[in-house]
Amino acid sequence: MDVVVSINKGRHKMPGSTLRTKDCPSSSGNGYHQVEDENGQADSFDGEEFERLSWSDGPATDIPWHYLGGFVDLILGQPMVGTVVKIEDDEDDAVYSVITALNLGRYQDNKCINELKGYLLKVCKENDVLAKLRSLMGEHARDVGLVVSQRVVNLPPQLLPPLYDALFDEVSWATEDESTEELQSSFRFKFYLIISKIYKHKSVDQIKGPSRSQDEAIMYIKPEDEVFHKLSSWSFSFALPAQQVTTNELKSYQFTGLVMAVEASKVSAFRKQLHLLIDEE
Repeated sequence: MDVVVSINKGRHKMPGSTLRTKDCPSSSGNGYHQVEDENGQADSFDGEEFERLSWSDGPATDIPWHYLGGFVDLILGQPMVGTVVKIEDDEDDAVYSVITALNLGRYQDNKCINELKGYLLKVCKENDVLAKLRSLMGEHARDVGLVVSQRVVNLPPQLLPPLYDALFDEVSWATEDESTEELQSSFRFKFYLIISKIYKHKSVDQIKGPSRSQDEAIMYIKPEDEVFHKLSSWSFSFALPAQQVTTNELKSYQFTGLVMAVEASKVSAFRKQLHLLIDEE
């Protein structure tokens, strides 16, 4: 399968002969992300495509990614950081993956960010974690990067390591290459906040001790979440609306939201562990 990957700044080279990198020009402000194909024609993605990706790791939930136009506008507003994946010669011209990091402080007045903050504070029921969450999204918001990683469910896992490598490299480059000191500073993250979905065993609280059962307490929909979770400083889970179970394997599991805070200093370890995890598959 040939994959066209748009990488901002043009510095990154994806491994493998089936991958090519393209520069992403800045947004024209019209709600679409312009990505040039090999013939120089402009492609785009909008809120509807982001909505399709936001459902790819499970059915629609009440996690407020539904302010999609707002998130797309934020993604477009920082052309130095972020990656869009499209399939070469795809008749539907569909977006298969979007990944970026948004500074919570920089966008604190944006409706979609405020709605997301309010939602997370509402669903967090662990008092000790709630205080940390409130601090991270409040007084320390300018040090926090919200990782937005949406993709179709059948995206080849082999793309994950280079996609995350590109993201964290671009964040690092942006601290030097953005046009102003304020913008450069907005990418000097101390923490990353990751919001995802998992399947959690309904009897997980009864599973104790290092055992195979403990390992099976959580089923990660996104492989990288297992690594983020292990490296996180703190995390919490919350129930999501019940969904129709399609396999016997999932009958004992609850569809669950997962929020994780990962120190930026753990990025190097994350990248190494993600490569190892995907190589083992």
